[in-house]
Amino acid sequence: MSPNPHHHEAAGAETGELPAFAPRMRLLRRRSGLSLEAAARRAGLSPAHLSRLETGKRQPSLPLLLTLARVYGTTAGDLLGETSAASDPVVRGAEMEAVDAGGWRYRRAGQAGRALQALRVHVPRGPQGDLVRVHPGEEWLHVQRGRLRLTLGQTTEVLGSGDSAHFDSLTPHRLEAVSSDGVDLLFVHTLLQSPTADLCVGGLPGHGPGPAPTPL
Repeated sequence: MSPNPHHHEAAGAETGELPAFAPRMRLLRRRSGLSLEAAARRAGLSPAHLSRLETGKRQPSLPLLLTLARVYGTTAGDLLGETSAASDPVVRGAEMEAVDAGGWRYRRAGQAGRALQALRVHVPRGPQGDLVRVHPGEEWLHVQRGRLRLTLGQTTEVLGSGDSAHFDSLTPHRLEAVSSDGVDLLFVHTLLQSPTADLCVGGLPGHGPGPAPTPL
């Protein structure tokens, strides 16, 4: 996760090319029946910020993609326009293209449209600012390479290669790579279609945590 992930410029904004994810994000929001203002409120964003995402002027971070996916009842891959044959249970690692979002790099490791979303994630070294994730459901992560600092509530643990963590994601949590060349993770989370499944961000103007989400 890069510093100030909600303020990362999209590469296409400078070239005049509209990033592929931008119209897809607008389409899925409209399909969910949400106005720009309602979707922004559920995702903990300002309407102007969400508008910049939908017009390609900002690039979403991976945590923000996951938040919007929950709000729209879809997956991060679907927001980015990824498709897969749902009838095929096998996901070939060599066929999964890497997607960069807000400094993170990830590859899909499971099928779209499932209750569980599985990703292979690379988290680069760097400060996380005050970004804290809070949402209903569960998360499981496994460190494949490198060292990860995981903060759960008031507790901080450093995980090394081969270590895993499985936790209730209503617990405020932060991920930070300790290794100089980042950390590679297997990451699985439940995809709950809930208007309370928001990303809570503290310390950024206009992005207070708001009311605590209600468990389903």
